[in-house]
Amino acid sequence: MLVNATRMLRKAHEGHYAVGQFNINNLEWTKAILLTAEELKSPVILGVSEGAAKYMGGFKVVAAMVKALDECLGITVPVALHLDHGTYEGAKACVAAGFTSIMFDGSHYPFEENVAKTTELINLAHDHGLSIEAEVGSIGGTEDGVTGNGEIADPEECAKIAALGVDFLAAGIGNIHGIYPANWNGLHFDALEKIQKATGGIPLVLHGGTGIPDDQIKHAIKDGMSKINVNTDCQLVFAEATIKYCAEGKADPTAENKAKGYDPRKLLKPGFLAIQAKVKEKMELFGSVGKAADLL
Repeated sequence: MLVNATRMLRKAHEGHYAVGQFNINNLEWTKAILLTAEELKSPVILGVSEGAAKYMGGFKVVAAMVKALDECLGITVPVALHLDHGTYEGAKACVAAGFTSIMFDGSHYPFEENVAKTTELINLAHDHGLSIEAEVGSIGGTEDGVTGNGEIADPEECAKIAALGVDFLAAGIGNIHGIYPANWNGLHFDALEKIQKATGGIPLVLHGGTGIPDDQIKHAIKDGMSKINVNTDCQLVFAEATIKYCAEGKADPTAENKAKGYDPRKLLKPGFLAIQAKVKEKMELFGSVGKAADLL
């Protein structure tokens, strides 16, 4: 059931759990996440970066694929199709393409320009029934060629963006994209507390969910993080399972292989199952299992 993410994240915030955003990269990724969400009766957000959308054929292709899978698989739990770290132009394109939620990442602009562009996109998104996420304080690491140093967001700037009417807010608290280095200092919970107070209880978003220790994830959820983004974790387990399958010779067409293990449906299956297992693990950690009933 495709919906925007506003109500699911408000419910998560009230209930002190988080909804996972799991980024998709192809049909297998999407199907694995949707089926797991349905099995666990969990709301879910499908995140799509602009780079991944381009790889899949464009925003319209992604929206059509997600809508068709949602219907044909009989998905009954709430599902939001969300642009991740969108540009100004990309956010507009996703509104037109049929996404149900967008993120505009204006954190690399001067603050007043971030405010102006965010305001325009809030109006556009809400006019079309979409939810919208904004960002203050860049997230560390690199996402679609944009690199951030893991800044701590200014609570006053967060309050100003929240006051514009944005539905949920990504605020940097030392988190980064990708794999965390050994010398990472951890999440700054003092900063999170200040941001939560300054924004008046708006659902907050934790980017870079891969590699953050479970105790810090639980602490962040308790302190107001209502959406947690996961991408690298799924990429890693997919790669590991696929490499293992190939290393065992199951995909070798030169071997005596009557099972035709090189058939892509068989070649991709271990990675598919690995993604399902990882998504289940994260949904249990985030506390969203069984919460779809609250939204139906």
